[in-house]
Amino acid sequence: YNPDSLSCAGAAVSLPLPQTVVSRSQRKVGVSLQTGTYWLTRIVLLRAIAFIYFVAFTVAYNQNKQLIGEKGLMPCKDYLRSVKRYVGGKIGFAALAYTPSVLWFMDWNDMDANLDGIALAGMALSGFVLIMGSANMIIMGVLWILYHSIVNVGHLCVCVRAGWESQLLESGFLGIFLCPLWSLSPMPRRCPPSLVSIWTFRWLIVRIMLGAGLIKIRGDRCWRELTCMDFHYETQPVPNPMSYYMHRSPWWFHRFETLSNHFIELVVPFFTFMGRRMCMLNGVLQILFQVVLIISGNLSFLNWLTIVPSLACFDDAALVFLFHRSGRARQTLLQIQTEEASGLKPPPSKGMLIRRVLNASLGILIAYLSVPVVMNLLSSRQMMNTSFDPLRIVNTYGAFGSVTKERTEVVFQGTLSVNHTGEEVIWEEYEFLCKPGALDRRPCLISPYHYRLDWLMWFAAFQTYEQSEWVIHIAGRLLANDSTVLSLMGHNPFQSREKPRWIRGEHFRYKFTRPGSSSAAQGKWWVRKRIGPFFPPVNLDGLRSYFQSRSWPLPGSY
Repeated sequence: YNPDSLSCAGAAVSLPLPQTVVSRSQRKVGVSLQTGTYWLTRIVLLRAIAFIYFVAFTVAYNQNKQLIGEKGLMPCKDYLRSVKRYVGGKIGFAALAYTPSVLWFMDWNDMDANLDGIALAGMALSGFVLIMGSANMIIMGVLWILYHSIVNVGHLCVCVRAGWESQLLESGFLGIFLCPLWSLSPMPRRCPPSLVSIWTFRWLIVRIMLGAGLIKIRGDRCWRELTCMDFHYETQPVPNPMSYYMHRSPWWFHRFETLSNHFIELVVPFFTFMGRRMCMLNGVLQILFQVVLIISGNLSFLNWLTIVPSLACFDDAALVFLFHRSGRARQTLLQIQTEEASGLKPPPSKGMLIRRVLNASLGILIAYLSVPVVMNLLSSRQMMNTSFDPLRIVNTYGAFGSVTKERTEVVFQGTLSVNHTGEEVIWEEYEFLCKPGALDRRPCLISPYHYRLDWLMWFAAFQTYEQSEWVIHIAGRLLANDSTVLSLMGHNPFQSREKPRWIRGEHFRYKFTRPGSSSAAQGKWWVRKRIGPFFPPVNLDGLRSYFQSRSWPLPGSY
């Protein structure tokens, strides 16, 4: 047996290893497995991160051109140009530090192709890791850089820079250090999973939960009065069918939900530091909590992503049941553990010693970057979903610090009438892909996928059109029957017809129908009441000066 034949940088020639005799009973459910090793945990973590990456890059491929592409609502090319001017007109370290992105080094003449290329490369690499259950630092590093490149050019488009984007970047960064440098073996013998790496994931789930819990206690009084869940299911960004029924749960159940939320977010995270069993209990409760949230709403891939660091609470002995169809992985693990127990562990090589230094450096880096995050958690002026470093390596998190008590929606309407003022004018409504619109349309079920514009419209309904000028940009595009924006819509009432002459935005208050009511009997999921105009009727001539003053291309001029 030559221990130097197997390297962390890649397996050269696999020489025969000592055989380990394992009985049939030992091969079941890992009876003979030792606790405290994380070979299988690494495989599960890498697959989980790869799954989220794949979903995120798929969303980017399908929607980024319409949002930040050449003809997008907020073109990233314009943003990059403004950053370039701000840093002195050169693409150098200052530009990269301000906006880390590989787009700086790509041809800006076809930004759509650049965005598609980044997304497709990300889908291919994450798909490979998802299928194989293995990766190296190079692949995980490239995935992290590619996703950074998309998120950082989202600029003012909050639909591309939501809190879960930073969470994915932090999870992806930690995933880099789970892997060997070169080898693509799922269980590279000379690169055991580092305890430092496992604990960085555990520290992540602790910060996520404490951040979410503390921002609630310090935020909306309904969290302290235990009444927030009376409103949440109806007013969350994009409800799903289960939201309808959970909203009508009895009052005592909503109080129980709120108390459970506080317990899981503010108490359970400390189980992480109380030994193996309590740490696993924390993992179980956090995963179950996220599953409930997945069932009850469409919160993008946020809840799926939050499951990822919870998986680090489990060691090989706890996760071996996931590999009941992969006898090879279990057998390899048993062999590794038997060799270590017998003192046959290969002596540390130079590469392994360098890796230990790297792991220690990772721990020091995370600890250093965690200082402002911990100070933020302890502050009465806590900020949520904030990054304190440009690479978003360690971030602060939080969700639903305030809960809206009424659901309002902006509905786009168009008409073919020359004059928009008469009672005879017929206004026809546009539909988005998922957000509430038509009263009889069943709430959609899309998680972990995400319709970014639908989410952004939820925020717009809290504001005025002056605060969300991109809403007028959409109106202008609809007047021109622009295919780019219409691809983000679910229904165009003027498809295969004349272009609308006028577009307006109406503001409505939406509420779920009550099961058994006459509205529900008619197949309606929602009832609504008009609040008033969100923005007045506009036409192309009237918008010309508005677009020119903001250097937007005139609708239909592409």
